[in-house]
Amino acid sequence: MSEIEVPAELATTQSKYNGEAGRAWIASLPRLAADHLERWDLTITGGSMHGMASLVLPVRTSDGTPAALKLQILDEETESEPVGLRLWDGDAAVRLLRSDETTGVMLLERLDSARSLSSVPDDTKALQILTELLARLVAHPAPEGMRRLGDIAQAMLDQVPSALPTFHTDEERRVVQTCAAVVSDLVAEPGDRLLHWDLHYDNVLAGEREPWLAIDPKPLAGDPGFDLLPAIDNRWDEIVATGDVGRAVRRRFDLMVEILGLDRQRAVGWTYGRVLQNVLWDVEDGEEQMDGVQRAIAEALYPYL
Repeated sequence: MSEIEVPAELATTQSKYNGEAGRAWIASLPRLAADHLERWDLTITGGSMHGMASLVLPVRTSDGTPAALKLQILDEETESEPVGLRLWDGDAAVRLLRSDETTGVMLLERLDSARSLSSVPDDTKALQILTELLARLVAHPAPEGMRRLGDIAQAMLDQVPSALPTFHTDEERRVVQTCAAVVSDLVAEPGDRLLHWDLHYDNVLAGEREPWLAIDPKPLAGDPGFDLLPAIDNRWDEIVATGDVGRAVRRRFDLMVEILGLDRQRAVGWTYGRVLQNVLWDVEDGEEQMDGVQRAIAEALYPYL
């Protein structure tokens, strides 16, 4: 078997975000992949693919079934992925065929990596498809032991006082303070649904057993309102092209709330929670100015407060 090449972009990303642990994982990838190809009797059938955090190899099983071998660094987010996929069992999500809990390596059903929901030109149709998948995903209760939105939200609230001085304008500080205020009202009731956490258009791929299926979840237990933002801020150029960003954001938000049957006030609050999470991450990364998209979404939802 030929040596598996690690994409330079993946190595750079891992080094940037995970430091020494990321570099060690990158160094281990060729051996890790080879071990699982042999152990699970898999044959590589094409070139590797990668995102920011994983390497995916198209493979064929011993009985000829097309599949995908996914390798990613094991952390508190990725360790929940096989748990969620196992519980969904193919319902609106890619099916998990095998997994190795000690390394985080997974064997998944093969989907069409060349055709994501971003390829659907009608934004409203794409959003409807995505939200109908999300409705099926969050219909499942989260299992015991899953990381919980309540803990994540409280940790964010604890960070706000030290983060506020980072922002240099009253408008930016207002966004952060608004986010924190609405999240503080909800943190005691964080919900118990099995969330995807990262369901945007590129994380929905075409399949054979169903037209579209969700991939790459980072599951947690919580309120479905926390799962709206990835679809709202994706394909942002189409929001801008409408000429009325606020109205276009609210249109996406309203459609998702309607399809999911959510309480609008809770959905608004948890969407602000997601904005807060993104803004605080930017602060941790040394950003000195609030991301314009996150600010625009927060301001678009002010009329709903």
